[in-house]
Amino acid sequence: MGNFIGSGSSPMTSASHPAVINRFFSGGAWIEGAALDQLDEMSRLPGVLEIAAFPDLHPGKYGATGVALLSSRLHPLLIGNDIGCGMSLFALDLPLRKLKIDKAAERLRRLETQEIGDVSELLVDAGLPADLAAAALGTIGGGNHFCELQAVEALADGGASLGLDNQGLYLLVHSGSRAFGAAVFSEMVAAHPGLVAGLDAGSEAGAAWLSGHDRCVAWASLNRRLIAVRAAAALRADLRLVADIPHNLVRRCDRGFVHYKGAAAVAPGELAPIAGSRASLSHVVVATDGVSRSLGGISHGAGRKYDRATMHGRVGRNRSEREQLLRNAWGGIAICDDRALVVEEAASAYKDAGQVVGDLESEGLIVGLASLRPLITFKKAVDEAEVEQRRRKPDHRREGGRGHERY
Repeated sequence: MGNFIGSGSSPMTSASHPAVINRFFSGGAWIEGAALDQLDEMSRLPGVLEIAAFPDLHPGKYGATGVALLSSRLHPLLIGNDIGCGMSLFALDLPLRKLKIDKAAERLRRLETQEIGDVSELLVDAGLPADLAAAALGTIGGGNHFCELQAVEALADGGASLGLDNQGLYLLVHSGSRAFGAAVFSEMVAAHPGLVAGLDAGSEAGAAWLSGHDRCVAWASLNRRLIAVRAAAALRADLRLVADIPHNLVRRCDRGFVHYKGAAAVAPGELAPIAGSRASLSHVVVATDGVSRSLGGISHGAGRKYDRATMHGRVGRNRSEREQLLRNAWGGIAICDDRALVVEEAASAYKDAGQVVGDLESEGLIVGLASLRPLITFKKAVDEAEVEQRRRKPDHRREGGRGHERY
C-alpha cells in the first residue's frame, strides 16, 4: 500500500475547499516541512471540515501524525492498522524506596510469561468474543510500544491533590490492537480499493469498519491493562488505573467523526500521560475546557524527530554505543534485545516532550501535573523458553546426521 498523502496531486483531493487547520504549536516546535505538506493535503480530503495539529506533529504513511481531524466521512486509512492504540498509566503499591532497579529489571524481563488468568472470561467481561485474538493479549508488540516503570521527578500542587504520589512508582503502558487491528485494516483495504476517498458512515462498508474499529479499541484497552497486570505480577505489586487514553481511533460527535491520528482523545478534567522517551521525562497532565477548541485532542507523546532509517546512521554504530543506549541519566535500564530497535527507538529519535507540554499549556489545552523519569523500559526481550528449546533441539543438517546444540 502506497503513501497517498504527501505524494503530489490526488484524485480525491479538492484544492478549492480546504478545511480549516488550527495549529496548536509554537514557532519553537520541531515540525518537518513534509508533515506540513501532508497536513495541507489532509485538509482537502472529502468530508474533512476541521483539523487540529499538535506540537508532536510528524510525517506518517497515510498523512501527518499528531492531529485530530473532523470529517463528515470516515477515513480508515488515517487511523491505520493499530486501531485503538493508546497509553495507560497505572499506580503501583510498591514504594520507590524499596525498588532495586537491577533486580526489578530481571523480573520485568519475564513480563510476557506471567499468568493473566482466564483470557476468555476477560474478553467476555470486556464485551468481546471469548476467542478474539486471545493468544496476543498481554503482549506489547514492536515499534514504539513499551511498558515503562517510572518515578515522579517533579510534582505540581495539582498533581498531589489528584492523588499522584512523589514517593510512588508508576507503570506507563503504550500498546494497541496488535495483529487484530492489522487484520481489520487489511480486510477493509482489500475489499474497498477506493478507500482513499473515505467511507459513508451510513453505508454497509462504513458500518462494518466502525464495528471492527470499536472491537479493536476495546481489545487494545484490555491489552494494556493485562500488560500492566503482568508487569505488576513480575514486580510482586498491586496496581490501580490512573488514566487510559487512546490516541488512534474515531469518535462520533454532533458534527461528524473526529479522527484521532496519533493524538490523545481527552475530555475536560481528564488526566492523560504524554510520553517522553526511554531517556527523557514523561508527563502527566489534565485537560482543560480549552480542549473543545482542539476537537478534544492533545499530544500523546514527544513525537518522532528522525525516522527509523535515519537513526541507523546517527547512533549505535558499535556494540559499546548500543549498550550506552540501554542506560539513562537516572540509572534507568532499557530491556530490548533487538539491536535494530535499540537504535531506532533511541532518545534522540524523539522531540522534547517538555517543549510539547509547554506548547499545549501555552495554548490553554492542559495543565501539567507531574513529570516522571524512566527507570525500567521493557520493549522486547528474548523468549527464554524459545532459546532453550532451540538449544536442546538437534541440528540434523550436520554431516553424518549427528546433532549439535545451537545457540
